[in-house]
Amino acid sequence: MRQGEAAFVDSGAWIALALSRDPLHGTARQQWDILQGAGAKLFTSVPVVIESFTFLERNANRDVALAWQASIYKPRAVKILACELQDLERSWEYFQRNDLHKLSSVDATSFVIMKRAGIRVAFTFDHHFAAVGFRTVA
Repeated sequence: MRQGEAAFVDSGAWIALALSRDPLHGTARQQWDILQGAGAKLFTSVPVVIESFTFLERNANRDVALAWQASIYKPRAVKILACELQDLERSWEYFQRNDLHKLSSVDATSFVIMKRAGIRVAFTFDHHFAAVGFRTVA
């Protein structure tokens, strides 16, 4: 990770960070510390926020979900990127690829948003990001 580099945080990383019982929590915490130490500029998207909050609210509880939400809204914590209609329209192209079995629509939308924002690094545990050419950390 280069100093000050932009990194997109995916739902799986957010969830692993928020839930100490998650099997990937330790790895996520270590990577988070590396990102923070490198002064990474952190980004996520509206679809990822919705997906992460919903997962935490349903699989942990509302207090955990609200605490996570409050943490990402702290000043300079993370920039939340909008999802435009054209992003959604472009995301459908990924479903034509045979190498992206069981791709989620949130991931496909994330790829388009990341490309639009010029972000090349993803903090994720999802192999699909690497499959479409992003560098992954986790």
